[in-house]
Amino acid sequence: MTDKSDVYVTKPFLPPLAELMPALEQIWESRELTNGGVFHQRFERELATHLGVPFVSLFTNATLALVTTLQCLRVTGEVITTPYSFVATAHSLLWNGIEPVFVDIDRETLGLDVSRVEAAITPRTTAIMPVHVYGRPVDVDGLQRIADTYGLKIIYDAAHTFGARYRGESLAAHGDLAVLSFHATKVFNTFEGGAIVCRDVQTKQRIDFLKNFGFSDEVTVVATGINGKMSEFHAALGLVQLQHVSDCISKRAKIAARYDNAFSSVPGIEVLPVLPGYESNFSYYPIFVGPEYGTTRDLLYLRLREAGIYARRYFYPLISNFPMYRGRASAAKADLPVAHAVSESVICLPIYPELSGVDQQRVIDVVEDAS
Repeated sequence: MTDKSDVYVTKPFLPPLAELMPALEQIWESRELTNGGVFHQRFERELATHLGVPFVSLFTNATLALVTTLQCLRVTGEVITTPYSFVATAHSLLWNGIEPVFVDIDRETLGLDVSRVEAAITPRTTAIMPVHVYGRPVDVDGLQRIADTYGLKIIYDAAHTFGARYRGESLAAHGDLAVLSFHATKVFNTFEGGAIVCRDVQTKQRIDFLKNFGFSDEVTVVATGINGKMSEFHAALGLVQLQHVSDCISKRAKIAARYDNAFSSVPGIEVLPVLPGYESNFSYYPIFVGPEYGTTRDLLYLRLREAGIYARRYFYPLISNFPMYRGRASAAKADLPVAHAVSESVICLPIYPELSGVDQQRVIDVVEDAS
């Protein structure tokens, strides 16, 4: 271990505390802490406007939001999804008693390979749950054609996508429902938090019932709901964070550009290709370690740690390799060759607005020196 300060894969952005204090004082004065208070209502409106989407329903975290989407759309049976994601994607299915069916990924988007989705459909298939991995768009048109042909719902795990745009609109604008994450590790955070994006007021009303125990009024319960509500504190923080997110993304873009330039001449290090029509939020900076590189992915990972740099192998292992999933037929390694190859070669490097030039150079030096 070096005597330099450690560098982590991300560091949450927080606004100046003084900007949050007026809202905290208002909350302290009103004693209105939760249950759809004034900050919650305002944040939902301003978030929908910022994203350019019809309706937003705030949640205490994105995992509960994913669980609720499946309840809202009454999804049952089987759902086609990706093995290359954070475990919450598939866990939300199991929590609803739904069978996840894994399909291999596309090498450029790292999302579901549309050419394989149709072949995985059975009479029990009711929905598709794609993930915009690292905030990169999957083939939204191809997936929608399949969903329309077979009468399937599409729920997008859009946890990584805040601020990312595809063909001029937010990635959260696609599908029947889309889920955002405001976890501390994300481009936009409210400490903890999440949201469901929906298209019509009736769906929003059902979501809002479900996240509040199913209550429609003081004495009436209309659904088997849970407690998924976002607090007034988290909503107030979100309103302040909205004022800074564009600047944060701009700073991330400059860091990513410096990495791109540094690694363009390193044999065996591959970076993600540019996708036409896509405006990145630079939420992650993955590199892929190939056979031409001077060492293996895992040895590079260890060398980074020895230098006080805590990169992450997102996403390794695959969801399909975990005990609760690996016995399923769709988890067979032979059927997921691209996902396995990507998972076994990826390292996500540090990227966040406050990453200094000196610390970024430390990262670059380790990657270059190991080649």
